[in-house]
Amino acid sequence: MAGYVGIHTQISRNNRMSVLYLLAFPMLVLGGVYVFLFFMSGNEEYGTDINLVNDSFLYVAPWVTGIVLIWFLIAFAFHNRIINSATGAKTLERKDNMRVYNLVENLCMTEGMTMPKVRIIEDPGLNAFASGLSEKSYTVTLTRGIINSLTDEELEGVIAHELMHIRNRDVRLLVITIIFVGIFSFVVQILFRNVLYGGGRSSNKKDGNKMVIVALVIAAVAYFLALLFKFGLSRKREYMADAGAADMTKNPRALASALRKVSGNHEISAVKNDEVKEMFIENRPDKSAGFMTALEGLFATHPPIEKRIKVLEEF
Repeated sequence: MAGYVGIHTQISRNNRMSVLYLLAFPMLVLGGVYVFLFFMSGNEEYGTDINLVNDSFLYVAPWVTGIVLIWFLIAFAFHNRIINSATGAKTLERKDNMRVYNLVENLCMTEGMTMPKVRIIEDPGLNAFASGLSEKSYTVTLTRGIINSLTDEELEGVIAHELMHIRNRDVRLLVITIIFVGIFSFVVQILFRNVLYGGGRSSNKKDGNKMVIVALVIAAVAYFLALLFKFGLSRKREYMADAGAADMTKNPRALASALRKVSGNHEISAVKNDEVKEMFIENRPDKSAGFMTALEGLFATHPPIEKRIKVLEEF
């Protein structure tokens, strides 16, 4: 294994990869539309008229972009409400836990950051996450378990990790990826149901079924690629938040120790929403074997915690 390349090199590398991943999402949407028009514009006698495809794409593209934009606005508006409902998180009052507030305030003062809101999930599981799309809504949420189980140095490392997500606008990136994947998932579900229940024997219905099947195949491929982009982006941001937290606290081994305690103890029974779980400091199945291990690596939102610990210990 190559030596650790340093925090600034890692952050620059991860930021470049994140930009590439993010650009891939709108390209997938518009690319899927173009491929669909290409297949549907051809016929056996004359083949595909590429000029017709291009003209149709230029006409349809603004409508597709508008629909995606509306989807974004709705998702942004309900972001915090969905998270609070899914986690049952409540505001942690300063008087109830001065220890946590002091750690958050000291780190924010050191970095020149505005103090985020602090919330708590009353669960013995060890986990934490950052949320919010603007300075007014930025929040660090901790479980009761992680507060009670970690030392001050370890908890400081976890809080610094979440503050890095806020500073790097990772939550915004995650919401964007969730929206794009949600678009493809919704389209695939609608088209699949249409294939199952559309039926019909007339020539018009047969042509319609052909169109739906073509659209379903394209949407399914785009959905699969979107999932890979989403999970790849999420893993990159976790590594960057770990590196940033180590630099912020000057104590990478404390965060490594915290992750070691979190490992295998991160499940929160009350949280069932997979999209919310993606925001946690750890979100990986505890058990896997054989072929499923390889699939888990492709579709995991977080890198293996053992690798994260090893990188931190190489600082």
